[in-house]
Amino acid sequence: MKLLPKDFVEKYYPFAQKTQEKTGVSAIAILAQAALESGWGEKAPGNMFFGIKAKATDPPEKRQLVTTTEYLSSPDKHNLFPEVLSVKKVGRRRWKYRVKDWFRKYETPEGSFDDHALFFLKNKRYMEALQVGTDPVAFFREIAKAGYATSPIYFETLTKVARMIERHLPAAFTRRDVTAPPMEHTQDLPDIHQDELRSFVRNWPQRRSKPRIT
Repeated sequence: MKLLPKDFVEKYYPFAQKTQEKTGVSAIAILAQAALESGWGEKAPGNMFFGIKAKATDPPEKRQLVTTTEYLSSPDKHNLFPEVLSVKKVGRRRWKYRVKDWFRKYETPEGSFDDHALFFLKNKRYMEALQVGTDPVAFFREIAKAGYATSPIYFETLTKVARMIERHLPAAFTRRDVTAPPMEHTQDLPDIHQDELRSFVRNWPQRRSKPRIT
């Protein structure tokens, strides 16, 4: 179910706050990623808020087949997925795959947030991001530089989402954390999720053949 920003914050802020305590990453930044990748909670099957891939060998209660979009450099990569629904050429050496693939499944939303925390703690590529985790804007910039996404709008979109979230923080949190220079139309509610974001980018990583946690 898609939620308004104020409802999304009210419902999931406690989980983001716990993740902040574990990783040092701002709860605002965590919520922004959760909102972006789940479409404000609309696309979070099995309490999956961060799109971490699973393996076919994982226990059945910890994996689920989810329809998703992937972009690959070849039209003959059907073997990478449990099921391929369609393949369409969308650019030079770029094919759009509509597939079903394994994603992790969680008993509760908190499980998804915990798993996301482990991803950053275990993945050395994001060490610099963790060092600036208390600053959402700096964190977004570092994860973009580290290759979390190649979209030229990923940093900007996350910042807009974070600003929207910040407006609806619990009353006790009045300090402004999202301090990037003003951008046009930041009052607009970003209405975008990961599949749509991928469609804007020619060089989006081909696929997450393994869960992002290493």
